[in-house]
Amino acid sequence: MNLGWAMPLALSALAGSIWGWWGVADGVCVWGLAIVLAVARGRWRWLAMLVVAGLCAWQVAEQRVGTLPEGLSRQDVTLAGRVTQVRRDQGLTRLRMAVTHCAPQEAGLPPCDALSRVRLSWYDAPVIHTGERWRWRVRLRPPQGFANGYGFDYAAWLWREGIQATGYVRDSSVTQRLSSASPTLRDAGLAFLDARALSGLATRWLSALTLGASECLTQDDWDLLNATGTTHLMVISGLHVGLVASVALLLLRLLARGVMPGHWRLATWPWWLAGLATLGYAAMAGFEPPALRATVMALLGLWVASGRHAPGPWQAWWLALLVIVVSDPLTVWRPGLWLSFLAVGVLIAAWQGRPAPRGVRGWLWALARSQCLLAPFMAAAVLIGFERLAPVGPLVNLVAVPLVGSIMVPLGLLGWALAWSPTLAMVPWHAFDGLAHIVWKGLTLAAAWLPVWSPPIWETWPLALILAALGMVWLIPGLVGYLRLWASVSLIVLAFALRPPAIAPGRVVVTVHDVGQGQLVELRSATQHLLFDTGPRYGSGFTPAESLWPAGRRFDDVIVSHSDRDHAGGVETIDEMHHVARWWGPPEMPVGIDTRACRRGVEWQSDGVDYRFLSPVASDVTRSDNERSCVLLVTAGDQRLLITGDASTTIERRLRTGLEPPLTVLVAGHHGSRTSSSPAFVARTRPRHVIFSAGRDNAHGHPHPEVVRRFRRAGSCLWNTATDGALRFTLGAPALRMHTQRPPGGVEGACIGVESGD
Repeated sequence: MNLGWAMPLALSALAGSIWGWWGVADGVCVWGLAIVLAVARGRWRWLAMLVVAGLCAWQVAEQRVGTLPEGLSRQDVTLAGRVTQVRRDQGLTRLRMAVTHCAPQEAGLPPCDALSRVRLSWYDAPVIHTGERWRWRVRLRPPQGFANGYGFDYAAWLWREGIQATGYVRDSSVTQRLSSASPTLRDAGLAFLDARALSGLATRWLSALTLGASECLTQDDWDLLNATGTTHLMVISGLHVGLVASVALLLLRLLARGVMPGHWRLATWPWWLAGLATLGYAAMAGFEPPALRATVMALLGLWVASGRHAPGPWQAWWLALLVIVVSDPLTVWRPGLWLSFLAVGVLIAAWQGRPAPRGVRGWLWALARSQCLLAPFMAAAVLIGFERLAPVGPLVNLVAVPLVGSIMVPLGLLGWALAWSPTLAMVPWHAFDGLAHIVWKGLTLAAAWLPVWSPPIWETWPLALILAALGMVWLIPGLVGYLRLWASVSLIVLAFALRPPAIAPGRVVVTVHDVGQGQLVELRSATQHLLFDTGPRYGSGFTPAESLWPAGRRFDDVIVSHSDRDHAGGVETIDEMHHVARWWGPPEMPVGIDTRACRRGVEWQSDGVDYRFLSPVASDVTRSDNERSCVLLVTAGDQRLLITGDASTTIERRLRTGLEPPLTVLVAGHHGSRTSSSPAFVARTRPRHVIFSAGRDNAHGHPHPEVVRRFRRAGSCLWNTATDGALRFTLGAPALRMHTQRPPGGVEGACIGVESGD
């Protein structure tokens, strides 16, 4: 069988991208030897595959090499470059910058001249435009986010966007605008829209649908689109680029029919000009990744439709994948790539060999059939990529796709075609405005009827595989009807029969979440679900608690150790998003919600696990907030976990008398500060494992090197959420094992993963 060139080269590009992510140095010798053998034996296809793989691997490796060195984290750096993206959110401006110069302020620090792309925050910034060149004094850090194994992965997003460092602009005399930017056609278009008498909704949606300015959409827009599975409609994607290509081709072929009526069908210039129109539209949208993917597919679609020495649909599919991956190998890690190609692949498989639909009824049937075949595959892909499902999505898209794609987008583009006369342009745009409000109301009703659903993490992959199998049942040709129905019913029954992994009585699964500089510990037994602390609230208002679980979870107990914002910052979020049976907090200390008092001696048992408060006592009400922290001892069999909040060495003296050594696991007091974990307490408890819940490069220097050394001398295994990510273990299991979300980073083996300054 002749595979051709497109598929092998596309697979080589994918393999090269993964190779570059894994590490080029590990295989460069083998790659070089393979190149020599391919040349020696005249295997030109293999040679091309190796060259493509090496090119993609090199591009990805360049991205990794350019990442900010750890030694420059939170150091002052002078940065110069060109602004490539600007987003404003009240008093905060977020910038992306293509770096042309980077130098640390202090001597002896590592160089950063390999840095090429950064993301910066700037409070109370002046008006900045894309394309301007600036110089700033900034503080940077390597690209990293929370690592909890689920929810939005900020570090992965930074990676696939090619961002090698994040940071913020510092007020300094160094700050200077080096050059202004010439306004682009897109900027002029956005200014033109802002000057029109349109509603804010219509202006935002026109900007996104026709100019690719998705940054104009508000968070409310994105929330509604995500809840209804219609985000693909509001970015310039295959739907919009394909429409431009189709309309341009139709008009140009009509022109050709009038100019050369005898042989207009053989004319090639309408196809070429339609391709140029497609490229121009994508260029106006800034060649963002979705627009780039759609443009490549549309150009290949024009080639296939022209019928002149064109590739077949599947060859074109592989060729489009090859072009996109070679042009930007990081796109392999973007879910949008696989959503786009999966959708096109399903449509090719569904319609290849079938006659084209005829008439209105035929096209309506084709739309319904395509949407029904796409729905399970796209739901599975979205579930894997974004850990959520919009149950109402397939039904909404049956109406929204033709309404937006066949009416609203043409109205928007028609307005631009009439932009030479603002009065005429407003005619189609007013119609667009009215339809936008109708669509908004319809999406709002649909989202309220069937809200977006995020399954538990354990259910994601099984459910995605079931959905993909359901799609295959109806996509595979030749199956008789009763077999399709039997298989579909069986798969649906299997989906409803899925059950979470059981936790044996006498055990509790403990997760110390990665929430930055704060603390949030989750404990689950067979029937009990408990939280100790709720994580921090940051100056922007963001709380990590809002990204840890889908809304609607039930917690039997939530213990807030004390009122400090790094422990109680998520109280409001958890109260609004979830159902809590009992709240606990220190006596006479407001933590943002009514609580039961966590006094010493209060205890209960659930599923064979004992929970007991060791502090505070009645006399502690006059002490500082930290010294009044709730202290919880959890006992499962002969294993014990102690969580002390921010209790100081004064409270630890009292705790020593009631604790039998050794502790199995200790969540270190006050994130590893010197105000806790006294030498006497460490020597008395001798914990086998110690967990520091701290933020990476935090300003407090937690955990303190002196505290780290104390626990090392006591023989404890040390772990830190800042370097290890979330930590999970099962208390009461025969052999306690610590599971980390990042590879353990300690130099003394997998046991020690903490960083210290000693």
